[in-house]
Amino acid sequence: MNRTLIIVKPDGVARGLVGEVLHRMERRGLRLVEAELRTLDAATAARHYAEHEGRPYYDGLVSFITSGPVLVAVVEGPEDTWRMVRTMMGPTNPVDAPPGTIRGDLATVMAQNVIHGSDSAESAVREIGIFFPHLA
Repeated sequence: MNRTLIIVKPDGVARGLVGEVLHRMERRGLRLVEAELRTLDAATAARHYAEHEGRPYYDGLVSFITSGPVLVAVVEGPEDTWRMVRTMMGPTNPVDAPPGTIRGDLATVMAQNVIHGSDSAESAVREIGIFFPHLA
């Protein structure tokens, strides 16, 4: 089986969307391997968003992801599970996300778009290692 990381962001947790997001993953045939509700500290957020450091939006990313509880989870499925999850999520900007995707149905603004998912198999391994080192 293939694994990837998802994060239901602070807006998704605050709006009570954790169950909806996980339901969609499970309905698609993905299996929840591990999940934890936590509030990220700045150091962990910085590790997670390291590839964006120095970009104009970096501070906003870190500030938002540390602003409240998130659900960090590992899901498992067939080859390229990360790609399946990214398709389910829809484009980063909810305005561009089609109906039927998580962001198309549940998000309203790009800065608070409900969910993060690893963007490659390599990112999945790196991100799982940050949040669940015992699974890496």
